Amino acid sequence: MAPFDYIEIKVPAKPQYVGVARLTISGLASRLGFTYDEIEDLKIASSEAITNAVRHAYDEDEEGEIIVGCALYEDKLEIMVADHGQSFDFEETKKQVGPYTEQESDVQLLREGGLGLYLMETLMDDVKVHHEEGVTVFMTKYLGRERGEADVKQTAYS
Repeated sequence: MAPFDYIEIKVPAKPQYVGVARLTISGLASRLGFTYDEIEDLKIASSEAITNAVRHAYDEDEEGEIIVGCALYEDKLEIMVADHGQSFDFEETKKQVGPYTEQESDVQLLREGGLGLYLMETLMDDVKVHHEEGVTVFMTKYLGRERGEADVKQTAYS
């Protein structure tokens, strides 16, 4: 038995379906027990990833779809947004995802008005980008933990 529940939805790469994916993620986050503010962060970050896929993944005359995969763990929610139009194995894709580096010019496509990736990185605990067969954005939000909390060293005064 997998240590997580996995939910995947496919939506047409059209702006009117961004809200459908947002609502799905919001409902799953609520089910896990995320706070209102954490759910808002998840909605904004996922909207940025999905909107960028809608805008940049397919040519105007091309019919495409966006896959949103969510893995629900006991202590975190992992979200994948992929625009390559085919289903994928969650664990296999997770192994292949690499960290974002500013030197990668293709990642500029992820910057909606220069803020898309910045917002994702700011609102989520971890963001990785994979761009071989389209673009896959992999985001993680831990339950009940402020961003960066794991990186803070405890002092004798804590």
